[in-house]
Amino acid sequence: MGLPRRVLLTGGAGFIGSHVAEAYLREGIEVAVVDDLSSGRQENLPKGARFYRVDVRDRVGLEEVFKAERPEVVNHHAAQIDVRRSVEDPVFDASVNVVGSLNLLELSVKYGVSRFVFASTGGAIYGEPKDLPADESTPPAPLSPYGTSKLCVENYLGYYHRVWGLNYVSLRYGNVYGPRQDPHGEAGVVAIFCGRILSGKPCVVFGDGTQTRDYVYVEDVARVNVLALTSPVGVFNVGTGLRTSVLDLLKALKAVSGREVAVEFAPERRGEVKHISLCGERARRVLGFSPSVGLEEGIRRTFAYFESVLSR
Repeated sequence: MGLPRRVLLTGGAGFIGSHVAEAYLREGIEVAVVDDLSSGRQENLPKGARFYRVDVRDRVGLEEVFKAERPEVVNHHAAQIDVRRSVEDPVFDASVNVVGSLNLLELSVKYGVSRFVFASTGGAIYGEPKDLPADESTPPAPLSPYGTSKLCVENYLGYYHRVWGLNYVSLRYGNVYGPRQDPHGEAGVVAIFCGRILSGKPCVVFGDGTQTRDYVYVEDVARVNVLALTSPVGVFNVGTGLRTSVLDLLKALKAVSGREVAVEFAPERRGEVKHISLCGERARRVLGFSPSVGLEEGIRRTFAYFESVLSR
């Protein structure tokens, strides 16, 4: 099965989505981007992608895009991604992450889309697994409305596949980091720390800093999105299998930046897991995917990017 000719990519002006758009365009695929620019930035859009400013909750606006573009594949990255905001306002989280996804799924069936690629979460969907790294058979037990909403959409994907024949791939990401992540946002600790270090402000650590995450570089994530266009149906972890603590992350940033890094500690926050890492064996075996950028190299590239951007 060859690559599709036309992909509709939601969230394509965002951090991860813009890298995916670039990867698709390099493969000669026509890319139409839907983004409401609530967190994405128009300057992130790669040259050659067609752009529609539409909220995924706007069913009428989305249908106009489907009529105009007739996509073969929908890649869905638009989302409410802030775990803390989901805890504070689970209704808003569900309106974007569940209802917005259902709008896209309904239109995908109506307009004959052959495949739906979904940006899910491995960092939040498993909760606090007893055994790490978690694989895809680990029972989901999310601790936040964000993780719950992503799991809900995965269940809908199964329904649309079984009943309507819509093929899907759900990619459960670890903590994705890299160039273009928002250093001023509430999510994305690597970018936030880079921004704080470069502005001479202390890095704020919530909890004691021993909590661990599985950090995966954004270019590797873009690459797995290309593989997902022709892969078997299913759910795949996208991670390294390695656990890195917040304190270890700060050490790596200190080494890369060559600067002293001031740290402030604050109370831990509800809904955030203590420890997670993702087993990527299924993605390696079925998709032929393994991450190629290690944490030290990824942090070096990321810090260099923010140093060039924030010093302008």
